[in-house]
Amino acid sequence: MMKQGVSLVMGALMFLTATSAQAAASLEKCKATLDKFKDLGDVPEMMAQSYGYAVLPTIGKGGMGIGGAGGRGCVFAGGKHTGNVSMGQITIGWQLGGQAYSQIILFKNADVYREFTRGQFEFGADATAVALTYGAAAGASTKGASASAGDTKAVGSWKRGMAVYTLAKGGLMYEASIGGQKFKFKPLND
Repeated sequence: MMKQGVSLVMGALMFLTATSAQAAASLEKCKATLDKFKDLGDVPEMMAQSYGYAVLPTIGKGGMGIGGAGGRGCVFAGGKHTGNVSMGQITIGWQLGGQAYSQIILFKNADVYREFTRGQFEFGADATAVALTYGAAAGASTKGASASAGDTKAVGSWKRGMAVYTLAKGGLMYEASIGGQKFKFKPLND
């Protein structure tokens, strides 16, 4: 019975990952996600220094020991949509749960942008992302109810000419590595 439950959970998590990976990101979804990132942390300042960026509106991630993640997004240079990108990741190690999040990758200069858009790009095992939060907090007390909205004022940094931010959309995952993410770029003229 326990084995059946584990199999069911794994199947559901992999379905979430596969579904997110197959859902194409529209230009509108990419722009809406970009607008959310522009309201958080130091993203606006880092974007002002960027040559270009990739936006993935939804990445689905799930795992139980072995996990997977996938998503699709849009790539921009000089504020213009230059192509689309798909991302896949397989992870092995301590992890449990499922998660959906958005991700933006900033490219500091044209060389880094070209490296990313050359076709296939992979983050090394040491890659890290700044996790941002955006949401509302609510509370109740004997004096009444209260609510507030807030965001994390996280600060990013350039590493090998890139800065990566993630924004949780939902779910719970006890592993947040972006190492091993593989990206495939497809220019608009293809």
